[in-house]
Amino acid sequence: MRGPGFEAFLRQSAPALLRLGNALTLDRTAAEDLAQETLIRVGLAWSRVRRDGNPVGYAQRTMVNLFLNERRRRRPIPVADVPDRAGEDTALASIDDASVVRQLLAGLPPQQRAAIALRYLADQPDEQIATALGCSAGTVRSYLSRGLATLRGSMTAEG
Repeated sequence: MRGPGFEAFLRQSAPALLRLGNALTLDRTAAEDLAQETLIRVGLAWSRVRRDGNPVGYAQRTMVNLFLNERRRRRPIPVADVPDRAGEDTALASIDDASVVRQLLAGLPPQQRAAIALRYLADQPDEQIATALGCSAGTVRSYLSRGLATLRGSMTAEG
């Protein structure tokens, strides 16, 4: 699974993938599982991914596909050594404190939530989001517009 550059990619990209997973699943444990499965798949395809030149995009698309695929099976993955303590991502911790945001995002359909997460967490343009979601850029704009309208409506109803 390891190849040239994979460990550097892992150290650099894992926190952002975990934040994206958290925004998609709205559950820290599920986000960790989703990020782990994503990184395993990226690692297994690393030689091809590295040649394509966009490992972050490949990882984000893989994560979104895993999230949107409800038939995904969960199975334990054995590890040789369990770390003594987990590292804390302060950006993710700030999201954990925002239960209101979680509730608002939970009210969105998965495609709208994924589009909003890719736009505002991963800072992707419509074309990249469309590739990740397997739809057109126009559909992405529709997902974003409808999702934001729903969020605005929910925020004014609560406020």
